[in-house]
Amino acid sequence: MSRFLGEIRQLGYVVQDIEKAMDYWSKTMGVGPWFYNPKVPIEDYHYDGKPYEVHNSVALANSGYVQVELIQTRNDAPSMYRDFLQAGHTGLQHVAYWTEHFDEDLECMLAQGFRVKMSGMVGAQGRFVYFDREMHPGTVIELSEVLGPKGRLFKQIHDASINWDANDPIRPFPSLSEI
Repeated sequence: MSRFLGEIRQLGYVVQDIEKAMDYWSKTMGVGPWFYNPKVPIEDYHYDGKPYEVHNSVALANSGYVQVELIQTRNDAPSMYRDFLQAGHTGLQHVAYWTEHFDEDLECMLAQGFRVKMSGMVGAQGRFVYFDREMHPGTVIELSEVLGPKGRLFKQIHDASINWDANDPIRPFPSLSEI
C-alpha cells in the first residue's frame, strides 16, 4: 500500500483516439464495459491557478479493483494532458488515489511539498487535483474525491465489470444528477 494515500485506484491514459483505445482495451485486453462521455462536465477547472474551459472526452472501465481511464483532449486549453501530448507522450499519464477525506488528504500532500498544478470538480463532492511533481517521467498523482454522484458512478462502473461478458462494450455515462 502507498505511504501516501492508500491504494492506487485508477490508471489514467492519455490517448490520441479514444474510440480506437476503447476497442483495443475491450477486444485485446478484455477490459470493459467502457462508460464513455464525449465531453466531461468539469466545473471550476484551473491550471496553474488560472481558470480555463476544457473539453475532454473520457472513458472509464474497471479491471478488478483498478479503474482504467482513457482521456482524449478535444481543445487546446492548458492541461497536464495537453502538456503530456506536447512532450511527445501517449499512454500512462497519472495514477489516482480516491478519497472520502479530500481536504485532509490534500493538506497531507501539500505538507509533503506537493503543489497543485491542475484542479476541478466533476459533480457535487467530486473534486480532483493533479500535483506538479512527476513520480517518474510523465506520470503524476491525482487525488480524486469519490463522494456523491462521482463515487456512485465509480461503483456502478466497477459493478458492471464483474462477470462482464464482452457484450455492449461501450456505454454512455449516466447523468451525474440521476445517480
